[in-house]
Amino acid sequence: MKRINKLGILIMALTIGLVSCGKSGKKQQVEEEIPTVRVQQVKLQDVEQTGQFTATVQPEVKNNISPSTPGRIRKIMVEVGTSVSKGQKLVQMDAANLSNLEIQVENYQRMYNRVAELFSVGGASQQELDNAKLQLDIAKTNLQNLSENTYLLSPTAGVVTARNYDNGDIFNGQIPILTVMQINPVKLLINVSESNYAQVKIGMPATIKFDIFEGETFQGKISLIYPTIDERTRSFQVEIKMNNANYKIRPGMFARVEINFGSARRIIVPDMAVIKQSGSGEYFVYVYKDGSVIYQRVELGKRLGKEYEIISGLNDGDLVVVSSQSKLADGKKVNLQK
Repeated sequence: MKRINKLGILIMALTIGLVSCGKSGKKQQVEEEIPTVRVQQVKLQDVEQTGQFTATVQPEVKNNISPSTPGRIRKIMVEVGTSVSKGQKLVQMDAANLSNLEIQVENYQRMYNRVAELFSVGGASQQELDNAKLQLDIAKTNLQNLSENTYLLSPTAGVVTARNYDNGDIFNGQIPILTVMQINPVKLLINVSESNYAQVKIGMPATIKFDIFEGETFQGKISLIYPTIDERTRSFQVEIKMNNANYKIRPGMFARVEINFGSARRIIVPDMAVIKQSGSGEYFVYVYKDGSVIYQRVELGKRLGKEYEIISGLNDGDLVVVSSQSKLADGKKVNLQK
């Protein structure tokens, strides 16, 4: 019996020892799992605020050349690509009605002169004189309108960019006979975020590049700021004009525009600190505080070499983790690398 008791005591002692060793091993394992990380203190810095935009070149003015009523085209005097001046004759429509109306105006003018002579000696009434004058004015107005629609003039200096009819065709009123564009200067429309609305001013310079002219840079200026914000995109339109004296830039070209909105005080962090959350467009950093790390969402600005501009999410002086992020989680305790 005594032998059995001694054996039981020995088994219990061994069990306690094993349990004690297991707890000690677990404690040692937990201590070993605390990762060691490097941190870097972030600071506020002045950062240039530049915006990058894309646009399609548009003419300063686009005029569709057509008469106000359908009719036969007698002669088109220009071709596509022709440079034209303001007031230059471009198209001659059928002039038969014009000749008839010119004769009619001459007749009304003689009639008015006779009535005016009679009125001066008391041979005609004021009403007769007024009626003659009214007929003459109406005929002159009709003649002017018909004249404007017989000889079609260019309302601006520019280039003919489209011709849709030939001599002898009947203009049907659906598409213009010609299109004339003023392409010096040209303009570009860009959509700017409403966050920059206060910084955009008339006359601000813009740097413009075209993929087709690799390595060349062009300059323009903001000429118009649209007064409303698009509630869907939270952006507003800005018009930029650029000189095009040599006609090198053509409507329809693809352009890249850069505008400097000044500078702002921003937090700058190393790119090694920034983590993109998988499956989303959100970015995070680990912030060290009191022996632990916090998984902090940040809003990125532009990339500055090996650093990022932070618009929101961090404060001046924060310590951000720049190593071993794969071993971390929100609230996890860490050791600092010395």
